Amino acid sequence: MQSRIRQIVEDSIRVKTEALPLTVGPLERASRLIIDALKNGGKVLLCGNGGSAADAQHIAAEFVGRFQKERRALPAVALTTDTSILTCLANDYSFETIFSRQVEALGKKGDVLIGISTSGKSPNVVRAFEAAKTQGMSTIAFTGGSGGVMGEMADITVTVPCKVTARVQEMHITLFHALCEVVEDEFAK
Repeated sequence: MQSRIRQIVEDSIRVKTEALPLTVGPLERASRLIIDALKNGGKVLLCGNGGSAADAQHIAAEFVGRFQKERRALPAVALTTDTSILTCLANDYSFETIFSRQVEALGKKGDVLIGISTSGKSPNVVRAFEAAKTQGMSTIAFTGGSGGVMGEMADITVTVPCKVTARVQEMHITLFHALCEVVEDEFAK
């Protein structure tokens, strides 16, 4: 069992090492976009499914609360948290609309939508990107594999070039923590 555990951890480290040079540039652009939006009165909306939904909630909490430093609260909303809205939209419309209707209701020009999908193909996140474009919002995709439809649609795409969901999710959280720290540095001055 120890050798299997070692193999899993080494695989995770390998994926991160290989993805790092491909993700630093897009992550820097994403950080700058978010900083500029927040400085200009915008907010960050986040969405994803399953583990990516949990990541959306986690990162929204880091912005609203704090990551590591004291600073003002930063406006961020995870579109994954209101069960009444989610179930209403899934029931009355379709599951594909659960994020796009919220973007339509809450998003405005100058805001940023972060969509998270390990495949880059989640139909409800793709629909959210479409709604964000209609609202005049900027979009950032966090994806895996080749980036999928979301990668093609987004203003900025941060893609972990791996098809193993667990490894992509592990890299996403590392990247999100780096993003939170860089954004927070700007507002903790």
